[in-house]
Amino acid sequence: MIQLPAEFEERMKQLLGGEYCRFAESYEKERAQGLRMNRLKGEREDFLRQFADFGLRPVPWAADGFYYDGEARPGKSPYHEAGAYYIQEPSAMSVVSLLDPRPGERVLDLCAAPGGKTSHAASLLGGTGLLVSNEIHPARARILSQNVERMGCRETAVTSASPAELIPYFPEYFDCMIVDAPCSGEGMFRKDEEARLQWSAENVRLCAERQQEILEAAASMLRPGGRLVYSTCTFAPEEDEQAVDRFLERHGEFSVVKDRTLPGLSAGHPEWSESGRPDLAGTHRIWPHMAEGEGHFLALLEKKAESPKESEEADRGKKRGNRMKFPAYVKDKALLRGVRDLLKEVCPGAKELGDREEWFLFGDQLYLLPRELPDFSGLRVPRPGLHVASVCRSRLEPAHALAASLREGEAARICRLSEEEARKFINGEALPRSGEKGWTLVTVDGYSLGWGKQAGGMLKNHYPKGLRRQL
Repeated sequence: MIQLPAEFEERMKQLLGGEYCRFAESYEKERAQGLRMNRLKGEREDFLRQFADFGLRPVPWAADGFYYDGEARPGKSPYHEAGAYYIQEPSAMSVVSLLDPRPGERVLDLCAAPGGKTSHAASLLGGTGLLVSNEIHPARARILSQNVERMGCRETAVTSASPAELIPYFPEYFDCMIVDAPCSGEGMFRKDEEARLQWSAENVRLCAERQQEILEAAASMLRPGGRLVYSTCTFAPEEDEQAVDRFLERHGEFSVVKDRTLPGLSAGHPEWSESGRPDLAGTHRIWPHMAEGEGHFLALLEKKAESPKESEEADRGKKRGNRMKFPAYVKDKALLRGVRDLLKEVCPGAKELGDREEWFLFGDQLYLLPRELPDFSGLRVPRPGLHVASVCRSRLEPAHALAASLREGEAARICRLSEEEARKFINGEALPRSGEKGWTLVTVDGYSLGWGKQAGGMLKNHYPKGLRRQL
């Protein structure tokens, strides 16, 4: 039996009244397990067929989200390592679904680690636009970067900075933003004992203060006419309705988007705010006793454009484009010729990569930056874009991230493995295999795993040593 903090229980009794018993009983049930398919890697029909043994059921508020049977072990599968899906708490899938990023948009995920919402946004963007994924803590930013790589995200940069540090680089820059703010974590009590042990009313207060600071920074990076989703995985009104209330009091240019909702979401509670403003009924909650999810709060906000002309200019990128300064792209003609030759050799079907000009050398690592990424000098940037190649003396070797971003039709040579063979490959084993000499994209059921290099009768394993594991 889960022991909830006594002060938390008392507050929830006051808030929920007669609903509290049902709420408390939900903690005695098994929590719902969820995963979300990755559109960058495959098609829905193929996905449902390939993973039918997971017992998939749709998550009502996420088109690509599914519940899976408790007996399934999707995290111990080569398909997980291949980025076919992201294991994610079902409630959390609602955030990007509500924001609905559209192809070509500039998107900021401000508090992004470990990467569930970033990979969801990237999946919907479909390799277009710009996605900046930020995490202030360096260790968590590394995990975020690894997940961006695993999920095959191309037009994505990972930064590691405070929200305030980002403002000079992206003033009124983004079309939409994800602010999944650090919170007291009340919606994690069922799965995370540490969250229960660390909870206190004082921590709720501190979280509420920090959330306002984050929202202030977010407001200045969103273009006029843009939209922002604010979310938490907590039930505390101080961090939810009251947080939105305080923000709107300071920012009259923002309003709650009231005409968009999703199946399975409950309305917010204006009466739990300080002002009681009725538009807070347009915010959303997921309750563990009313839906299959641990709990979430969401508010979709829109920033008013001062005039139709201002909104039109922002949409066309004129206002933002005039102030853009681009990074120092590679000018070395020999290096550029080398990377284009490499791409022709290993992935001739991804011709658009070789046609690009946004090449950036990070030490001896060559990246292809998102087209619309401005100059980031002075920022901590663990991953400035798609890692394409390593410069090794006089030659270039294709990076693992490049392999992870490819589909079979883009590669020159393919080695298709069975699930059992894929497990051996991820463990670092070389595989006896005949085929054309050279760099070869290794796949399992169409999902890219990494590079092998065919030589003689063996496929040499180039799966990164730091990622190898026994499944």
